[in-house]
Amino acid sequence: MKPRFISDIHLSENNSHLTNAFKRFLNESKESCSHLFILGDLFEAWIGDDNNNAYHQEIKELLIEFTKNGPETFFIHGNRDFLIGQDFAKEVGISLLPDPYTIDINGLKVILSHGDFLCTDDLDYINFRGLVRSKDWQKDFLSKDLNERKLIASTMRNDSRQATSQKSLEITDVNLKSVDSFLEEHNPNIFIHGHTHRPKIHHHDAIKRVVLGDWGSSGWYLSIIDNDLDLKEFKI
Repeated sequence: MKPRFISDIHLSENNSHLTNAFKRFLNESKESCSHLFILGDLFEAWIGDDNNNAYHQEIKELLIEFTKNGPETFFIHGNRDFLIGQDFAKEVGISLLPDPYTIDINGLKVILSHGDFLCTDDLDYINFRGLVRSKDWQKDFLSKDLNERKLIASTMRNDSRQATSQKSLEITDVNLKSVDSFLEEHNPNIFIHGHTHRPKIHHHDAIKRVVLGDWGSSGWYLSIIDNDLDLKEFKI
C-alpha cells in the first residue's frame, strides 16, 4: 500500500487557486499512490448532498475521474463538511469512514481522524460539535429548504470566525492530555489527523502523531512509503 493523506483543503467557488491546486494534486496522485484518504474539510462548507450547484458538480467530476480507474479513496467528515452523505459518496466513488478509524498499513496500526474531538480546551466548540453531529439536529437541518440552510450556514460560519479570532492558539489546538489518553487507550503505531492547521510530526514515546496542514498559499500531504512518513509542503 502506498497511501496519501490530505485534509483541510477548504474548497469553495471563491478560491479558484485551491480548486486548481486540488486538480493538479489529483492528477499527480493518480499515478503516485494506491489509496487516498481525505481527513475532513475538503469543502469550506457543505449543507447537503442536494446542493448540486455548478461548482460542486465541477468537484464531483474531478473526483469521479480520479476514482474511476485510480486509487481507492476514503473520506472522514470534518467540522465544515460533516453533512456529506452517502449520495455524494456513491456518486463520486469514495467510501465514508467513521471518526476515528483504525487501519492496517503495511503491518502498522494507523488511526485516522479529523482531530477536532481532541480540542477539549475549547468547550464552546466541543458543545457545538456534539449538537451538529447529532442525528436529530442533522435531520432537522436537512429538512429545511436550501435557501434557509444557506442562510443558517453563513451565520454559523461568521459566528465561528468571530469566536475563533478571540481564542488563544492553545485553546484551539488539541489538548495534549486528551491526546495522550486517546493514544494510551488505542496504542497505534501512527495517529494521523488534521483540523488544527499546524503541520508537524510529533513523537509520543514510540507513537508518531502526524498533523496535516491546511491548504492556502501552500498545500500539504502525507505519504507513507516503505513505512517512512513523508509530510510534504508544496507551493500553490
